[in-house]
Amino acid sequence: MSEVRDIHEGDRDHWRRLFREYGVFYKSDFSDAVLDGVWAWLMDAESDLCAVVAVDDGRAYGFAHYRAVPDTFTAAQEWYLDDLYVEPGHRGSGAGSALIDAVAERAASDGGGKLRWITAADNTTAQSVYDKLATRTTWVTYERQT
Repeated sequence: MSEVRDIHEGDRDHWRRLFREYGVFYKSDFSDAVLDGVWAWLMDAESDLCAVVAVDDGRAYGFAHYRAVPDTFTAAQEWYLDDLYVEPGHRGSGAGSALIDAVAERAASDGGGKLRWITAADNTTAQSVYDKLATRTTWVTYERQT
């Protein structure tokens, strides 16, 4: 793994390919409108959504999207890792851990707090990495379309 850095405009094409692959992994077909909308958030300095990318020879091969959220249990800020993806050829290289560590470093430098994320119950490969980096919680996630 070469470098993890903040995403920038020059990463657009690589990020689009990776985010589309991420969607396929989770059985979602992201439309161009979704890709354009998420990219606009990432490039907007006023948006809550941020990203880091894992890069080798100028080419992004992984990303992590994250954001600050208010924590009502502490009246402080905490952090949420929305999306994490590393292309298959780079899995096992430490890139996923490095992306999470980079998000944690950015969170710590911006006031700290907890960093939380979820994954699919059947994504045991990712869970084996996450179990080394963080504490698995007992919380159950629900969702409701509105």
